[in-house]
Formats: sequence, C-alpha cells, structure tokens
Amino acid sequence: MVRKKGSLILCGAFLFVAWNALLLLFLWGRPPIGRLGEGGGAEPGAGEEWGGGKAKVGGAKELAGEVIRLAEEVESELETQKKLLKQIQSHRELWEQWKELGKRESEDTKDEKNTEEPKKPQQIPAIPVSHKTVDEVLMVTPPQLVMKEQEREVKKMAENEEGRTKPSPQIIIPILVIACDRVTVKRSLDKLIQYRPSAELYPIIVSQDCGHADTARVIGSYGSQITHISQPDLADIPVRPDHRKFQGYYKIARHYRWALNQVFNVFAYSTVVIVEDDLEVAPDFFEYFRALYPILRLDPTLWCISAWNDNGRDGLVDPGKADLLYRTDFFPGLGWMLLKEVWAELEPKWPKAFWDDWMRHPEQRKDRSCIRPEISRTITFGRKGVSLGQFFDQYLRYIKLNTEFVPFTKADLSYLVREKYDETFEKEVYSAPLVKVEELQQGGSLKGSGPFRVQYSSRDSFKVLARNLRVMDDLKSGVPRAGYRGVVSFISRGRRIYLAPPEGWTKYDTSWS
Repeated sequence: MVRKKGSLILCGAFLFVAWNALLLLFLWGRPPIGRLGEGGGAEPGAGEEWGGGKAKVGGAKELAGEVIRLAEEVESELETQKKLLKQIQSHRELWEQWKELGKRESEDTKDEKNTEEPKKPQQIPAIPVSHKTVDEVLMVTPPQLVMKEQEREVKKMAENEEGRTKPSPQIIIPILVIACDRVTVKRSLDKLIQYRPSAELYPIIVSQDCGHADTARVIGSYGSQITHISQPDLADIPVRPDHRKFQGYYKIARHYRWALNQVFNVFAYSTVVIVEDDLEVAPDFFEYFRALYPILRLDPTLWCISAWNDNGRDGLVDPGKADLLYRTDFFPGLGWMLLKEVWAELEPKWPKAFWDDWMRHPEQRKDRSCIRPEISRTITFGRKGVSLGQFFDQYLRYIKLNTEFVPFTKADLSYLVREKYDETFEKEVYSAPLVKVEELQQGGSLKGSGPFRVQYSSRDSFKVLARNLRVMDDLKSGVPRAGYRGVVSFISRGRRIYLAPPEGWTKYDTSWS
C-alpha cells in the first residue's frame, strides 16, 4: 500500500513539472505582442498600415485586450497549479502517515510474544481528491490504533499489583444483544440504555436472527442509540431425525457464531458482553464489567465474567453482600464477558448446537474459571423459548436482581486472582464446622449464624443434599452450578452454607453428569 501511494505521488510531481514545461513552451512560441499578423503592423509607428488615427485607437484597444486575456490565462494556470500542489501535498501527508503507522505496527509486533491474526479494520474516508473530470475519495485502512492503545493500558496495569483492580477508562466494552422474534426485547434495551453511562464506551449491537418483522421494527425504533445487524442465513439446518425438535438450538448456535465474528472481526473489538433479548440488567451492570475486565485480562486462569448466579434466588443470597464476588468453575452465561483471544480459540470448533453445555466440557474449559456475583446483575423474563421453560418456573423466575449500585471500579478486586483466592477460600470453607443437613432444617438444633459446611461424597449424595437445601442439583461434566473446586456457597435460613466435597479435593469426576 505504501509503495502504491509513493508511485501516485511521483506521478503527480511528474505531471506538475510537465505541465509547467508545456506552459513555458506555449508562451515562448507566441509572436511578440506588437506583431500580431504577417502584414499587420501593430507596433508603434505602423499606423499607416492600419488606416490612420482610427487604426491607432483600434490597435491600442486590441493590445489592451490581449494583455488582459493573457493575464487571465496566467492567473487560471496558476490556480490550477496551486490545486495540483495541494493534492500532491495531501498525498504526501497520507504517505507519511502510512509510513509512521507501519513503523509503529512493526514495533508493536516485535514486542508482542503472542501475535494475533490480523484484524479486519473498519474503513474510514480520508482526504477527497478532485480532478477536472473525476471526483473520487481515497479509502484509508489504518491499523487498529484504538486496540493497540487498549493493550498498552492493560500492560501498564500489569506493572504493579494495584493495577489489577484499576480499570482503564479507555477500554470500549460493546454489548451484544442476541435477538430473534421477541418484541419484548424492548424491555431489555430500555434498561441497557437507561443504565448505560456512555454510548461511546458501551456501544450496543443488536444482532437479530429469524427475520421477524415486528421485532425488527422495535429494534429499529431506537435509531442511532444502537446498531442493528441481521443474521443473513435464515434457512433450516439439516439435522438427524431425532434432533428435528432441537432445530432451534442449532439456529441459536449458528447465530452466536455469526454475531461474535461480526463483533470481533468486522467491528474489531477486543472484548464483548453478551446478553439475550429476554434479560434485564441491574443498575451497576456496566460498572461490574468495567471493574472486572482487568482481572479477566490479566489472570490466565479466568475465561469469562458472568453477571449471573445460578443459585441467586431470594433467600439463597445475602442481601447485605451486594459487593461479594466469587470464582466459579461452572460456566453461567446469561450476561457474560468474552475476550477476543478466547473467541479465536473457540470459533474454529464451535458446535452446531447446545453451545452453552459445550462450553462446560473440560476440553473447552481447560480448568479455567469465571467470576460470578453473590447477587445477580441480570434476570430473565423469557419463559417461552427453545428450552420450553426448563428451570424457569422452578428456579429462574425467583432469581433476585441487584438494585444497589456498587462502585466496583473503586474497589480492590485483586483477591479474585487465583493465587490469592484459593488459599483464602479453602481456609474459610474447611475451617467451617461440619454439620448434617437435618441440623440446618426447620426444627434443627443448630445454633449460631455460620458459616457451616455440609459434605457430600458422591454424585447421588450431592443431588439429595442440594434438593434438601433448595439449590440447583444438576452437574455438567461433574461441575455443580455456581461451584468452585466442588464447593457451592449459598445462604440457608440466614446462615452461610458450604456444600462441599471432602477436604483434599483435586479434580472433578466427569462421569457425574
């Protein structure tokens, strides 16, 4: 590209010199002003050949007119040359910018140990270049300077321990809303826009599948407040006969893949927060993700930030601990942050269906964890959907949404880094008194406010205890919902309870599913 720009500038310079040479030849080739014709005598003293006094007066007028015409021609040519010079100068400036950007890109590449694949940049218009017969606008495609600046901010934070908890105000965190045929997406978008502190730092991208016209009109009514994109492939997906009833899950996986590729490869963002069209967010939703972005970026044992607590029902969470955060080995979804690097890892093997359960497989998780809150920053209001209300009536409709704004960006969140977290967490869990589930139930003899520990030793014992304590009892690849190192933390009758495996736990048993 730089070589092409250089050639263009050299051609412009050559044309400028050639034009001036032709102009000089033209002027030199003209006859002297006083000799306009072969026999015409326009020079002083040749009045007889022009016909006396009248001829003298007429000759003077002709001479003045010729001088004025020549002056106008010269002025016109000078103006043309001025325009050409400006165009050449503009090309030179663009060339210099490209050389400088290329130099910076080269230096940044040398400093990076793990280089990413080239990002597909957005095109921005540069200086318009007009010609006598053709008007054209050059399209300049610069490197993603915003992305580089974000990475530099993160590197600065890594230089000291305090930096782990100081989010960069320059990081752009887009919100991707996955939509289909729910006109109630309005409820989700209204809250996102209401609580969004900055449209520039939190652009909202609504990706719609299904081609539902009424939903498209609702989304379109928000105008420039959001960006509306549409998944182009609406065809049914060929599936085996016993999976025909799961066609919706196949389409959702296809939509997620397309939408995330748009965010990372077309819009070229470095991270994204994904919500669906049936989620309502809390007042500190944006604050929560901005504060935790540096932790996600700096701790390689994390791979997502989630706004959701699977056991976040009213009565199972501490209402006075809105600022309490946990690590969890269970992928929660339902409002979650993903990095471009993780997507680059997942996208080539993205599943054809059931993407969320696929995320919970050991091959994808790779012993990495997510961050979750004590009190959820999202709730779902979509009972109807491809899951046909699975868990909704029993669990999801009772999830408590946080209403208190917590200034997470002003807090020290470095305790969530695994080196610090694990030691403190295990000490707290296994120093808690071991009790039986009967002691925790109504009429039990247990005294004190806790915390207490209830121990399970098998898949079946976990399920029995979870049901008795009213927490979700399903496991995915051996990982309990909201669990970390096998431990599920929740509130029961006002006491903190740890449903935990025996001390010395080392790994999950994937047959517990």
